[in-house]
Amino acid sequence: MEILHTKLKRVVFCGLIFVLILSFLLGSFFVIYSNISLKNQTSAEELPISSGYTSAKAMCVMETKTGRVLYAKNKSQQLPMASTTKIMTAITAIENCKNLDEKFVISPKAVGISGTSLYLRKEESFSIRDLLYGLMLISGNDASVAIGEHVGGEGGVKNFLEMMNNLAVKIGAVNSHFDNTHGLDSKTHYTTAEDLAKITSYAMENPTFRDIVSTRSTKIVSGEGKTRYLKNKNRLLSSLEGCDGVKTGFTDDAGRCLVSSCYRDGMRLVCVVLNCGPMFEESGDLLNKGFNEFKLYDLSKFFSYNRYLPVEGAKVDKVKIESDGNTFFPLRASELENIKITYSLPNSLTAPVQKSQKVGEINIFFDNDLLFSQNIYTMEEVRSNTILEGIKDITSKW
Repeated sequence: MEILHTKLKRVVFCGLIFVLILSFLLGSFFVIYSNISLKNQTSAEELPISSGYTSAKAMCVMETKTGRVLYAKNKSQQLPMASTTKIMTAITAIENCKNLDEKFVISPKAVGISGTSLYLRKEESFSIRDLLYGLMLISGNDASVAIGEHVGGEGGVKNFLEMMNNLAVKIGAVNSHFDNTHGLDSKTHYTTAEDLAKITSYAMENPTFRDIVSTRSTKIVSGEGKTRYLKNKNRLLSSLEGCDGVKTGFTDDAGRCLVSSCYRDGMRLVCVVLNCGPMFEESGDLLNKGFNEFKLYDLSKFFSYNRYLPVEGAKVDKVKIESDGNTFFPLRASELENIKITYSLPNSLTAPVQKSQKVGEINIFFDNDLLFSQNIYTMEEVRSNTILEGIKDITSKW
């Protein structure tokens, strides 16, 4: 009996060892399989531009001065954008309102709009500036309608929407269409990540817009003395170095959306993520990545042409010349070798020479694509060395 008991113990022990070994092998297989699956998923989500990653359905990081896209994913896909719509609402209102501080009475049409709300009441009075804070900080849908009604004039919101769509075309956001001021879901209300980055880059050039979207908290007071306290929903304003805007958004169709702006060392980047769960975290990572990898270079520092041209038939033998226009461009340090600069200049000029006279051109290429064309001008007037000019000099002294 004792022998049988001992054998039973051995069988149970061996069985336990087998189960442990099998569990270990199965666990190892699961870990390996999970890693392979994760690797494949990451590979599928690789960005077409650069080597970043995002879970967003669409994304675009843009340098605002030049419009260069640093990172992107599905940047041209037309998608709903929820309350990031209000970026266009705000800049359209700012550009078309004659007096942002004049108070007006809220109409019944702007009261009780669904979604996030400033809880406007009929017969209350606010200025457009007040409503813009309510629009961009707490995303008041009712504020957007009140703005559209007032700025749209006799045509009301319908006319204001036409203004919005016309401005989008002017900016170059040609793959977008706005059919409301707030961003509630509609089949004919859409944008792309790249278009929204263009719109935001344009809007951030406006100091009034910048002041509003960078405000963390404020209060507005109606004409009747009722105070509303507003706190910005954009968490990056307090957690990301240099962040100064712009707008959050969410609807069932659009998912979580965020447009953020960040300014560091003379360079501004705008990040758009559409339908992105961890929108604050991923936007912050993408913006930090952009500032770590890119720098705004002044390409004029790499110009190598003689800043003086010989002048024939003049009292002086040369004239100073300079180029004009923007020469800043965001680049990785490793991309500087891809910059090529060509010059088109005459060997000399013949007097008389006018000040600000165009005498040549500089072309700046990146990977054989033309970035900028700079005109070269004379910086001073040069008169000809003739008898007639001598007589003019003498008579001018009398």
